[in-house]
Amino acid sequence: MIKHHPKLELIQAFVDGDLPASLSAGIAMHAEMCPQCQEKIVQLTEHAAEVSFEEGFLDKFIVDDSSNNDIDFEAMANLISQSDDIAISEPILDKSIVFNDTTYQLPKVLNNMTIGNTINIGKLSRARLQLDENEIHTSLLEIKPGGGVPEHTHKGFELTLLLDGSFHDEKGEYTKGDFIMLDSSHQHHPVSNNGCLCYTVANDALHFTQGINKLLNPIGALIY
Repeated sequence: MIKHHPKLELIQAFVDGDLPASLSAGIAMHAEMCPQCQEKIVQLTEHAAEVSFEEGFLDKFIVDDSSNNDIDFEAMANLISQSDDIAISEPILDKSIVFNDTTYQLPKVLNNMTIGNTINIGKLSRARLQLDENEIHTSLLEIKPGGGVPEHTHKGFELTLLLDGSFHDEKGEYTKGDFIMLDSSHQHHPVSNNGCLCYTVANDALHFTQGINKLLNPIGALIY
C-alpha cells in the first residue's frame, strides 16, 4: 500500500504547469499508481478550468463590453471547432529497461523519454533520462538485492519514486508507488533486501556522511 505522497502544494504546482518536466513526470507516474492523488489532480484541474473559464475565456467573445455585453456564440463555436483535422491516435508501445538481466516494465509517462547508457557502481545501476534540465538530474536507479546507498544527506532536493520492489531506511519501509521528497534536512541510508527500481530526481550531488564512505563524495553526482 502506498503510504508516501506528494504534498498538496506540489500537486497544485503540477496542475498549474509550474514544475520542471522531471518533477511533473514523477507526480504523473505516482498518480498512475495512486487513486488518492489521481482524484486530487482531477479536482484541482477541474477547479483550475472553471476559474480560467470564468476569468478569461468568455472575454474573447464579448461583442461590445461597453454597451450590451452580448456574447458572440458563433465566434465561440468556430474557435472550438476550427480544426478540420481528424485526430488519429497512435498505439502506445510499452517501454521497458533491462538492468543486469532483469527487465522492468516502465510507466507510460516515460514512453517518449530518451534513456542514456547504464553505469554500474557496486550494487547500484543507473541510467540517466535525457531531459536537458541543466543542474537537475533525472535517472532510473536499480538497487540490487542486498544493496543500498551509503548514508547520505542532500545538497539540494531529492525525489525518489519507487517503480518496483521495496527498500527501507531509518524512517521505515517503502514500496511500489511511494513518493519520497527529501532535502538537506534529511539524512538516510536506503537498503533494499530484495532489489528495487527507482525514478530519481536531484538538483545536486549526494553528500555521504559516514566514515570511509565520505571518500565517495567526489562521485556523489554520479549516483543520482
